[in-house]
Amino acid sequence: MSDPRLVVMAAGMGSRYGGLKQLEPVGPSGEIILDYSVYDALNAGFGPVVFVIKEEMEEAFRERVGKTIGKRCEITYVFQRLDDVPEGYTVPPVRSKPWGTAHAAFSARFVIDGPFAVINADDFYGRGSYRALVGYLRGAQDRDGTYDYCMVGFVLRNTLTDHGHVARGVCRVDEDGFLEGIREHTRIEKLGESARYTEDGKAWVEISGDSVVSMNMWGFTPSLFSQLESRFFHFTQTHRGDIDRAEYFLPNVVGAMIQEGVARVRVLPTNERWFGVTYRQDKPQVKEAIRDLIRLGVYPERLWA
Repeated sequence: MSDPRLVVMAAGMGSRYGGLKQLEPVGPSGEIILDYSVYDALNAGFGPVVFVIKEEMEEAFRERVGKTIGKRCEITYVFQRLDDVPEGYTVPPVRSKPWGTAHAAFSARFVIDGPFAVINADDFYGRGSYRALVGYLRGAQDRDGTYDYCMVGFVLRNTLTDHGHVARGVCRVDEDGFLEGIREHTRIEKLGESARYTEDGKAWVEISGDSVVSMNMWGFTPSLFSQLESRFFHFTQTHRGDIDRAEYFLPNVVGAMIQEGVARVRVLPTNERWFGVTYRQDKPQVKEAIRDLIRLGVYPERLWA
């Protein structure tokens, strides 16, 4: 079996951050988080890398990524376009923003023909997470009408920022290590050693810091694409009242497939600590965390030297 591909969702422009955060330097030689992610993925055994971007980002990405990552592996760019929707659906005039993470993954359907992973461009996942993911994907195989997927499960307290709220998919995991359900919360914030979330900005619900969460680090077989296509219509019908801003979330699609019994998702637990630049105030902490890993010998001073 060929090495699994890595699909990197990089089309988000970082509204909370205030700029193109995917290209923000955090390493001592100008490395971005994406450099460390791909470096870890390649060392773990992943093969070609697919970047899902907006068309207007292509020049900046080719200039930055082509000179580093592009010299170490095969890379492909695909565009997440608002009008790239299943046949039979017309994009309403009120919609101007991208459709969300499920649609980003759907954008890569023409360049994937085997097991693959999906990650966010602006999240640092840790090398152990990639090793677990590639190990599972090399044996992934749909059987008897059931799709064989996996997800890296992070500890919630290891994924929070001190500077605001984040979106996380909170998971229920059964005793055999399979995902029972997942619910996307778009506003979770730190609360001491625990956390809390709100749906309306007024009422808050406390949640354990030990909760297992999704960081959009998934492993799939190509069967996912037909599911993303067919379920898009249900999404648009459900959100007719807020179709201008509703997002087609990848965790919600996977959760629905689990509930219907068409997919089994193995949760691959990790104690890796997440780093990200959700907010500009996060950047100094991310830079220091990278520096600590360099001191420990995890990464070289110049990543692509």
